[in-house]
Amino acid sequence: MVRINNMITRNMTAAKEVIELCEEKDLKIVDLKFTDLPGLLQHFSIPATELGESLFEKGAGFDGSSIRGFQEIHESDMLLLPDPETAIVDPICKVPTLSLICNVRDPVTGESYSRDPRYVAQKAEAYLRSTGIADASYWGPEAEFFVFDSIRFDQNQHCGYYFVDSAEGIWNSGKNERSNLGYRPRYKEGYFPVPPTDSLQDFRSEAILKMIEAGIEVEAHHHEVATAGQCEIDMKYTTLTRMADQLTLYKYILKNVARDHFKTVTFMPKPLFMDNGSGMHTHQSLWKEERNLFYDPEGYALLGKTAMYYIGGLLQHSPALLAFCAPTTNSYRRLVPGYEAPVNLVYSQRNRSACVRIPLYSPDPKAKRIEYRPPDSSCNPYLAFAAMLMAGLDGIEKKMDPGEPLDKDLYELSPEEAAQVKVVPGTLDKVLEALEDDYEFLLKGDVFTEDIISAWIEYKRRNEVDQVRLRPHPYEFYLYFDI
Repeated sequence: MVRINNMITRNMTAAKEVIELCEEKDLKIVDLKFTDLPGLLQHFSIPATELGESLFEKGAGFDGSSIRGFQEIHESDMLLLPDPETAIVDPICKVPTLSLICNVRDPVTGESYSRDPRYVAQKAEAYLRSTGIADASYWGPEAEFFVFDSIRFDQNQHCGYYFVDSAEGIWNSGKNERSNLGYRPRYKEGYFPVPPTDSLQDFRSEAILKMIEAGIEVEAHHHEVATAGQCEIDMKYTTLTRMADQLTLYKYILKNVARDHFKTVTFMPKPLFMDNGSGMHTHQSLWKEERNLFYDPEGYALLGKTAMYYIGGLLQHSPALLAFCAPTTNSYRRLVPGYEAPVNLVYSQRNRSACVRIPLYSPDPKAKRIEYRPPDSSCNPYLAFAAMLMAGLDGIEKKMDPGEPLDKDLYELSPEEAAQVKVVPGTLDKVLEALEDDYEFLLKGDVFTEDIISAWIEYKRRNEVDQVRLRPHPYEFYLYFDI
């Protein structure tokens, strides 16, 4: 109780500082943000004149039945409780606006809502501390995305199509237009060209300046491998819930800066056929008393036993993990064996097709970490980060041996060797089945509940797996129309 009271006191002190900030900056609007279950950022706004300490104590009401994956119509009333530690001046809004990320509460019991993704992330961090294994986990996702100039799509009873276009798309190199100047990245050759081939330099620079305004520490930005505007912006590592907060703001800022440039951003893992998809390689490490628990100067790739057991947990639970980390049908257009996609259930300091890679950029003990490569940024980061942490901790607690590293070229393995390498499941339906069979590790510390897991599986099957399965695919007409 002392700890809870201390937390309340700290939050109320922070709340007073937020109110003072609002007055000092003469902000006019307060925007309350949260994510739905799939991970899309939601919000509503109130006049700044309504901002007071009671908002941080009692919250603001909203209709939970209208939010994907939340309440039924007969139990729709919910509360948003702003976290004063997340207060920023919104870098997107033209009207001076205070932005606050919120937790969801039940108005009857006053308790945190079990399906609130942010609450799951916070419970994962609390569980980590309760184990005594570590004080904190640090996270650094590399979220890739495409910047298009146009997107059209439709699906109805008699037609279905999509059409994306980009001034950078190599398919436009022969376009008969008034001023075709060339300089487009060829397929799989978009990594690191300078302008004018990289036409998005200033766009990304403008976006990261907005991110910095929002308190996000940015390390680098660059063009990515694919043609047609694939990019990456890297954030400096931070703690789990904080990084999930940042990633939701990252996507919000990018989409809005793109709109100002008459462009559009997508975090779909595989919007283009026959070119690289967009992943979210996720760097992670555990720390205790300011010491990196993953580092060992005598270990493979400078990793110790704690890191190896953590890797063992990730590999063991990967089929189930992907239900949260690669949670769309489109994710499995990217995770395809035989390409560079990270589908092999092995670890390595070299192979980028391994599920777990150990970066070797620096021998500094503070920089030692592992990189889990299957996730993509279509995920809900609160749930995905929490699930990865729980898998890693389960590996540590049960001392799961990840086996020997696979540093050979996977394409040069003998058929016998290749047959020994397991791969991740190839569809969303398969990973949802894996989650049904393997979720006990997520329930520890009440981090995930059976309710949120079953709600997730039901939502994904009903709204995504079944809906894609029921509809004719355009390529089926190419294959079968003349049968």
